[in-house]
Amino acid sequence: MTGTALVRLAAGDFRDRVRRPVYAVTLLAAVGLGRLAVPAADSRWAIIDVGGNRGVYNSAWVGTATALAGALWLTVGGFWVVRGGIVRDAAGRVGEILAATPLRTAGYLAAKFLANLLVLGSMLGVLAGTALVLQLVRGEDRAVHPLALFGPFALLALPLIALTAAAAVLFDTVPPLRAGFGNVVWFVLSLALAIGGQSADAPLGGIGVQQATQSVVDALRRQHIPFGDGEFSLGLTQVPEPLHTFGWDGAQFSGGFLATRLAIVACAAALAVLPALWFGRFDPARNRGRNPGRTTAAARSVAEPAEPVAPAAPVPFGALPHTAPVRAGAFGRLLVGQTRILVQGVPWTWWAVTAALGVAALAVPLPLVTGLLLPALWLWPVLIWSRLGSQQVENGLEELLAAHPAPRLRLLADWASGVLLAAAAGLGPLLRMLVAGDAAGAAHWLAGALFVPALALGLGAVVRSHRPFQALYLPLWYLLVNQVRAVDFMGAVRTAGRPDGPSPLLVAALAAALLGAAFLAGAARRNVKRQA
Repeated sequence: MTGTALVRLAAGDFRDRVRRPVYAVTLLAAVGLGRLAVPAADSRWAIIDVGGNRGVYNSAWVGTATALAGALWLTVGGFWVVRGGIVRDAAGRVGEILAATPLRTAGYLAAKFLANLLVLGSMLGVLAGTALVLQLVRGEDRAVHPLALFGPFALLALPLIALTAAAAVLFDTVPPLRAGFGNVVWFVLSLALAIGGQSADAPLGGIGVQQATQSVVDALRRQHIPFGDGEFSLGLTQVPEPLHTFGWDGAQFSGGFLATRLAIVACAAALAVLPALWFGRFDPARNRGRNPGRTTAAARSVAEPAEPVAPAAPVPFGALPHTAPVRAGAFGRLLVGQTRILVQGVPWTWWAVTAALGVAALAVPLPLVTGLLLPALWLWPVLIWSRLGSQQVENGLEELLAAHPAPRLRLLADWASGVLLAAAAGLGPLLRMLVAGDAAGAAHWLAGALFVPALALGLGAVVRSHRPFQALYLPLWYLLVNQVRAVDFMGAVRTAGRPDGPSPLLVAALAAALLGAAFLAGAARRNVKRQA
């Protein structure tokens, strides 16, 4: 495969990715994160905190802070955007065409890696532009130095997003990691990378934070500014008072550090083409020998596409027969049906673990229930909740469901099935709260049970994919278990035994707003199809 052909294949894949709604959602989240990295002077939230201090908002500080924050976000959230390209090629029969070409497996994987890198790189470029705007808006130092402002994006963030792009290719070629389970695995791995990569002993310099840390500490000492024990905090944290400022002109990166950054990019490229050792490039002849015996449909989704099926003729919207209006008593039957669809395929072991954790909640102290067991039980169904609002699109049932006489009622039943799942998973902690007389905790529990399915349904209906919910809910859950009370939707963060997060009424109102967004998105699409 020539270099020109590889670039063309990657460019076509890139154009397809950036048209998807999930790209815009992740891009907006990255821009919002950039704003958090450079908060207002009187803000009590910070991304970087050095013993109660931060740098003056000059090019060096704004560029470094935004690059580090963006690298962490794109490593976690960007993975959901770029993964799935190989699976889509298999599902769309593109793989069968590629299998008939002289395209080599390594070339195909390299093109996918390059496309992933282009997508994440475009987001990084927008974030760099955001950093420039924020420096000018904050106004503490409006002298723009391009190298100090944009250099950290190339040296600190780019190697990490290259690893993310390569991991997305690798996960798409390993059957156990191809589906939603892989998203959870990557979330854990990316957290380990973000935390362990800050260590001075991290391989290849980790995420590069140590280079900046030493320079910052030296600047504080030269200016005789107290900084406690010198702890460098990277991540969204709430501080008791606005951070004090000091002057910092940026880190001086050594030649050895630059070599480690290039080594990380090289390792990422090697990781991306590693699956050529086992990936059959959609060629059934190659895969049959490696998968003897019966092969399930899930295993064939990439390695061995199913037999071609003649596509049915498209049915115009509105040509489908509509049934009689739904009667009031039908909602119960609709809810039962939606619940069965939602939990279809969930193994008995999943229910066994849920039941075991629920029983344990009845026997342990209440602080352990609210701070650990309830968050664990409401993380456990994340892959099931993510189906809400998107499974009919991803399974090709949207046109069939257009014949439903009450689409809003169907969406309401879809959301209610998620609420039932939340109630079933969190039943043990709820009973423990009621026994202990914790009415405030029970109110927060109820608000959380309403909110999580509404978040999944709202994102699924608007973006038409299960990934945005997984990408948002996992970091939200991580902040919650780390005692960030501003995002506590279930009453896990407590002061003197009482929930310290947002009011249950506020959480319930947000759930109602998300449900309304799902209704509006569905109505808008129906109107567009009727007018088409």
